[in-house]
Amino acid sequence: MKNKLLVFQSDFGREEGTVSQMYGVALGVDPSLRIHEITHEITPFDIWEASYRLFQTQGSWPTGTVFVSVVDPGVGSERKSVVVQTDGGHLIVTPDNGSLTHTVVKFGVIAVREIDETVNRAPDSENSHTFHGRDVYGYTGARLAAGIIDFEDVGPLIQPEKLILLPLIEPRGSSGAVNGIIDIHDVHYGNVWTNIPSIMARENGMALGDTIEVVIENDGVETYRELIPYSRSFSAVPVGGDVLYDNELLYLALSVNQGNFAEVYNIGYGSGWTISLRKNS
Repeated sequence: MKNKLLVFQSDFGREEGTVSQMYGVALGVDPSLRIHEITHEITPFDIWEASYRLFQTQGSWPTGTVFVSVVDPGVGSERKSVVVQTDGGHLIVTPDNGSLTHTVVKFGVIAVREIDETVNRAPDSENSHTFHGRDVYGYTGARLAAGIIDFEDVGPLIQPEKLILLPLIEPRGSSGAVNGIIDIHDVHYGNVWTNIPSIMARENGMALGDTIEVVIENDGVETYRELIPYSRSFSAVPVGGDVLYDNELLYLALSVNQGNFAEVYNIGYGSGWTISLRKNS
């Protein structure tokens, strides 16, 4: 039984009508669909951010939810359009350009199918080559969520190991220290989130209340080095103070209390932004 949940994500913004068009096509497939959003404010062309937001949110959605993620700088090219079935029981409709990286690494993928656009494409859209978010992804996602087609009807199988993945450096730990990358920003507040699970810090001798030496490098160039407290919440330090904390996904993160850590220290994210943390003995 399909739950008719369809969740959109894109870098389209809301200045004009593209998001509305995606809604319209989907509701034309089935007016009873329940359509929601991750965001339409992904930084334009930022495939890494699209990949992270899929990981960040999909675990909160019921089994059977269909996600449509469209950050597609290669639209109209030879890049593949795919639907993946995840270990968590979700379907994700997206270009095969790296936007599935975090999903593959964090959740796992059971099967992948390439979208057969001869049958899974909005009617009368065959001459449109720059809006696959509406014509292919939104339409196919709606048909899956509505139960009009099943996963097997999407198109031919692709081996999951053939998916395009971005370079994602896995975290590692040793006695009193952990290392990883800056995975993303908490955009609205400017906090920076690492890919280091809080449990890894605990397993390597770090605990709330400790003072931690934090070193951030951008492609090997040091951009930040400070001793800061590892605390339960932002208010554990004065306004303007730096703090290490566990974010809502239970990964280590950095914040300036009532400030913007990313802006204050000019910190980016991605595989080139590495972070090392060591307990200050």
